[in-house]
Amino acid sequence: MQKHYDVVVVGGGTAGCAAAYTAGKLGLTTLLIEKNIHLGGSITSGLVIPAMKSSGNQINTDFFNALILELQDLGGQVTYFDNPGWFNPELCKIALDRLMAKANVEVLFDTHVTAIDITDKVINGLTITSQMLSVYIAATNIVDATGNCEVGTLAGCTFLDAENKFQPVSLRFEMGGVGLKTFGKWIMDYDKDSNVTTSAVIGGQAHLSTAFTDSGEWALVPIFEDAVENNVLKVEDTGYFQLFTIPGKPDAVAFNCPRIYSNPEINPLDNAQTSEALIKGREAIIRLANFCKIYFPGFKNAYISNIADALGVRVSRRIKGKYIYTVEDLRSGKKFDNPVLVGNYPIDVHSNRPEKSVLEHTMQDYQLPVEALMSADYDNLFVAGRCISADFYAQAALRIQPSCFSMGEGVSKYIIFTRKL
Repeated sequence: MQKHYDVVVVGGGTAGCAAAYTAGKLGLTTLLIEKNIHLGGSITSGLVIPAMKSSGNQINTDFFNALILELQDLGGQVTYFDNPGWFNPELCKIALDRLMAKANVEVLFDTHVTAIDITDKVINGLTITSQMLSVYIAATNIVDATGNCEVGTLAGCTFLDAENKFQPVSLRFEMGGVGLKTFGKWIMDYDKDSNVTTSAVIGGQAHLSTAFTDSGEWALVPIFEDAVENNVLKVEDTGYFQLFTIPGKPDAVAFNCPRIYSNPEINPLDNAQTSEALIKGREAIIRLANFCKIYFPGFKNAYISNIADALGVRVSRRIKGKYIYTVEDLRSGKKFDNPVLVGNYPIDVHSNRPEKSVLEHTMQDYQLPVEALMSADYDNLFVAGRCISADFYAQAALRIQPSCFSMGEGVSKYIIFTRKL
C-alpha cells in the first residue's frame, strides 16, 4: 500500500530540520529525507559554528530554542556574549535525532529523491532511492530544504539569474590538543580590540574568539605577513581566518577557514570544481594548522582533529518564488502580511579579491515574506534555506542559520494554518 504524508521535507539541514520538527509537533504526518547519515547540514557536516547572532526580535524561534535546550542537556551548548548559538557539532547530531523522535517525524537517512510525480501545478509525490531500492512516496506538501534546490531542479522550476553569481566556498576544520588557557592569555594580551578578540570562562571552560582578514586593520597582520614571507602560508591563506572554541571540547578550536580561492568563484553546482576545491581546501588546512603550531602559544601539541565532510557553500541556486525578495526590501525594512522571519544580520558577500567583500549593516530589522519560500511554478512546493526567492545581495543577509531555522518553522506553520490538508 502506498504511504502518504502531509509533509515531506527533503534535506535535513538547518531549515529542513526546523520544518520537519514543526510540522510533526503540530500534528502532521511528516517524513524527513536526508542524503547523509546524520542531520544538521551546515552545523554538522559543514562544521559551521557558532550560529551567527541576529535580531533580538526574531520570530519562529521554537525550534531554535528546543535545539538549545536539547544541546544543553547533552553538554553541547553555551551562550557566549549573548549568543546562544555556540554548539557542539557532534552532539548536535544526537540532539537533532532526539528532537525528530519527540515530534514523531519519520527520518530516512542515506536517501535521495530521483523523480517527481507532477499533475499541472501540483507535485503528487516523489520517488526516493536508498541503496538499490526505489519507493514512491505520496505527499500533500513538499518542502525543498536541500540548499541546492534539488527537488525544484527535478521538477523543472524557474530559477533566478540564469548566470548564477557565487561566493567563495570554505572548508572548515577543528584542532584538538590546544592549551586554551595559554593561547587565551596570549591572544587577549596581543589583540586589545574587543570587537575582534574576546574571551570568557563559561561553566568552567575557557572560551574565546579571534579573527583576521586581508582587508582592514587587524592586530594579527604582522604574524600573517611573517608567515607568508617564510613560506608557512600562501597569500591566499590570509584572505579569511577566524577561530572559536567549542562547547564540550575543552582543548579544541573550530576554524572558519580556509576560504578557497578561484577565479572566477567556484560553482558549487559543478562536481569537478567542488572536487578540486575539497583537495585545495585540505592542503590549505595543513598549512593553517602548521601556522598555528609555529606562531600561536598553546598550539605546540595541537593536531587536526576534524575536517568538514562538506564545503561551506554560501549561495548556489535561488528559486523564483511567488515573491522575489530584493535588497531594497531588506534595506528599507519593508513589512509583510505573512513574515517568516525577522532579522538584522548584515548583507555579507565574500569575495576572492581583497577589499571587494561587502559587509553592509542595515539600520533596522527586516522581514522575509512566506511568499518568497513558495515556488512560482507549483502550488504545494515550498523552499527553505539558502535557495529562497531572493536577489543575490538580499540572500547574502538571509542565509545564516538562525534565519534558516525561522524559515523552516515558518513554512510549516503556514502549511498548517493557511492551507488545506
